[in-house]
Amino acid sequence: MADTLRLSVPIVIAQLGVVLMGVTDNLFVGRLLGAVPLGAAGLANSLSFLVSSIGIGGLSVIAAMVSRAAGQGNEQGINQLFRASLRVALLFSLVFGGLSAIVGLNFHWFGQTPEVTQMGREFTLILSVSTLPLLLFTATRQLADGLRQPRVTMTITMLALAINALFNYLLITGYGPFPELGLNGSALATLISRIFMAVAMLAYVYRSHRFRPFLQAAYAHLPTKTQVTEIMRLGLPGGLTFFFEIAAFSIASVMVGWLGAAELGAHQIALNMASTTYMIATGISTAGAIRVGNAVGLGDRLRVRQAGLAAFVLATAFMTVCALVFFTANDYLVGLYIKDNPTVAGMAASLVIVAGFFQLSDGIQVVGIGTLRGLSDVNVPTWITLFAYWVLSLPVGYLLAFTFEMKAVGVWLGLLIGLTTAAIFLTIRFFRLANRYRVTASDPVVAPATVS
Repeated sequence: MADTLRLSVPIVIAQLGVVLMGVTDNLFVGRLLGAVPLGAAGLANSLSFLVSSIGIGGLSVIAAMVSRAAGQGNEQGINQLFRASLRVALLFSLVFGGLSAIVGLNFHWFGQTPEVTQMGREFTLILSVSTLPLLLFTATRQLADGLRQPRVTMTITMLALAINALFNYLLITGYGPFPELGLNGSALATLISRIFMAVAMLAYVYRSHRFRPFLQAAYAHLPTKTQVTEIMRLGLPGGLTFFFEIAAFSIASVMVGWLGAAELGAHQIALNMASTTYMIATGISTAGAIRVGNAVGLGDRLRVRQAGLAAFVLATAFMTVCALVFFTANDYLVGLYIKDNPTVAGMAASLVIVAGFFQLSDGIQVVGIGTLRGLSDVNVPTWITLFAYWVLSLPVGYLLAFTFEMKAVGVWLGLLIGLTTAAIFLTIRFFRLANRYRVTASDPVVAPATVS
């Protein structure tokens, strides 16, 4: 438990820094520009992140693979994994950056108001350019996290957060020599901060003595085709698992947008809060994946189970506290985002209450995905999330919102049902595999035994 907590804290802070960039964008946009631009920016961010989520989720398997190789003392393998991860990141950037641009050019597909459509189109096109630095940063941080050096990522992310906040103010308002760009200034601030993250992360890894043993020139000629194939084999199902959940929330945003701009603004406020706690839980999930992967590399079945259990306990404790905060301080939290619009604030406060109910499920399901990733179990979780979010969550949410006229609250109740279903099945899956797991320290990638 203590080891997981020590590893989790800097990863959690780094994850919090990433999501706080979105929070910062929304705070500046909501207070300086109003509810309609806030809704447009929130929807554009959701759709852009949805497109890139397969790449982000796909690359996230690398930390557990690096940790496993470290457990085996395989420096050469770590070098090949790192170089392969950069190649995969470049490939993913071309594919998902292009798809994000297509989404931006066709923002009218989502049936929003003309004003939201125009603002969202331009915002998404700017964000599509930032896909390359985002995925290069994601790939590089996998090396640091897998080698249990997450403070590197934490420091760079927090610096990027400050840069993002500064340029939000400068470019939205046009302070001093900077042009007044309004909503697009917020998108450019995100692009600038992501470029900084990628450059700083790569520079640190290549210059720091901590990573020198794994980046020796003697390894540079070694082929990476096998590692690229392995990352793609494990990463794409893992990326789809991430995609199905993110897509459910993005489509939920689209459905709420059909109800009106005010409802969409309220939805984005509540979603921003829920996303903050979710990203912190993903830090615990990542720590769990790293510790489980390392235990697999060491060939220690008992440690596999203990590492997973510690991650589940930490996530449960943290998300319980978050739920209590959402229940008791919802009005205050909403007030941080918007003022002088009691209609939007009232709707957002109601949605924050619903978000409080699914905090526990959200934390448990993301830890389930992470710990299973440490076991190289990616296919079954993909099917579980597909069922939970697309067969249950979205149809039920639509039915409650439009047939039973529960509006945005109905959409959020559908999300609650999907998250709870995923949490139950993923938890069962992990402990069944952990109890039957057979590990061999010499195996480069250990696959779990088939569980019927």
